[in-house]
Amino acid sequence: MAKSKLIKANKKIAETVVNGYKGIENRVVGTYTKIEDKFVDQYLTHEGESVEDAKKRIARENRQQPMKGTKQRRKPVLPGRR
Repeated sequence: MAKSKLIKANKKIAETVVNGYKGIENRVVGTYTKIEDKFVDQYLTHEGESVEDAKKRIARENRQQPMKGTKQRRKPVLPGRR
C-alpha cells in the first residue's frame, strides 16, 4: 500500500517538473525566435524579401561556403602507420 502511494506521488512530482520545464523551454525558444526574426528583418533581408525567405537564403549560402578562416582538418597520421 505504501509503495503504491510513493509511486503515485513520485509520478505526480515528475509530471509537474517536466511540465514546468517544458513551459519554460517554450517561452525561451519563443522569445529567442522573436529576437532572431527582428534581427533578420532589420539587418539581413534584401528589399522585398520576407524574413522566412532571408533565413532560407542565409542557410543556403552557409551550406555552400565554409566559414572564412577555417581550414579543412586532415586526419592525423599516427607514428608507424601510413
